[in-house]
Amino acid sequence: MNIKRCMLIGVILVFCFALSGCSNKKSSMRDGYFSAEMADYYNGWKEFVTICVKDDTIISVEYNAKNASGFIKSWDMAYMRNMNGVKGTYPNRYTREYGKQVLEKQSSEQIDVVAGATSSYDSFQKLIAAAIEMSQLGKNEMAIVSNN
Repeated sequence: MNIKRCMLIGVILVFCFALSGCSNKKSSMRDGYFSAEMADYYNGWKEFVTICVKDDTIISVEYNAKNASGFIKSWDMAYMRNMNGVKGTYPNRYTREYGKQVLEKQSSEQIDVVAGATSSYDSFQKLIAAAIEMSQLGKNEMAIVSNN
């Protein structure tokens, strides 16, 4: 009887361990602000993202770019007018849209491309993934992301 009981307990333990590996739960994120920026400037701008996490939930996303003097791309009205006329979007619009999608999905995955901002989309995907990873690791230093 003891052998049967031990075997039953063993089977139950194996089953429990197998099921625990099937969880789709993402790694938990630590509270705080976590940032990532591109390693280099591209067309005069260096993109960056900062997320704020509270209770394992991303509660804010700031995505933007700055030039060498620190001027923020979304504040550049001439750039906005030019890009909007050519591409149909501009930095203040697409940066908010990408951030909104992360807040809704709580993930760097399945973010939809904003038409006219595909180059920024590629950078954003890398940056947001790096910022989320920094939160999961609990590291507050700036993550530097390769432009390649």
